[in-house]
Amino acid sequence: MALTSPAGAETLAATVEQWGLLGSWAVDCAARPDRDKGALLTYEIRKDGRVMYRREFGDARDENEVVSATVNAEGLLNVMVYFPSLHQAREFGLLLAKDGSMRAIYNRSERGAYTIRDGKYVATGAPTPAQQRCD
Repeated sequence: MALTSPAGAETLAATVEQWGLLGSWAVDCAARPDRDKGALLTYEIRKDGRVMYRREFGDARDENEVVSATVNAEGLLNVMVYFPSLHQAREFGLLLAKDGSMRAIYNRSERGAYTIRDGKYVATGAPTPAQQRCD
């Protein structure tokens, strides 16, 4: 149920809102955003109904459009974001824990190259950290 048309914008917005994605998230909300120590990630619905994904790294920031979001039977939110600067869309899966924290379970390119798989960074094998809601 991937929705990319303007008519589907309300459904996309409703999906991310009902799942609990909206707002700002970080590994450590008290720390300043930093490329190496953790970004501040914000999901919001614009007045025109588009869902936007902002990343703040301290020295850099960007804003990208969420083009689809679906929830599977296990409660995993599958999100696709288009990154104009990378000329690609990336898909990632997010899981909300009972304590309200969120973890990235996978992150892959359109071509299927994973940076996160099964809740672990492909490059290091380290588990992805829990992100807390910052607002």
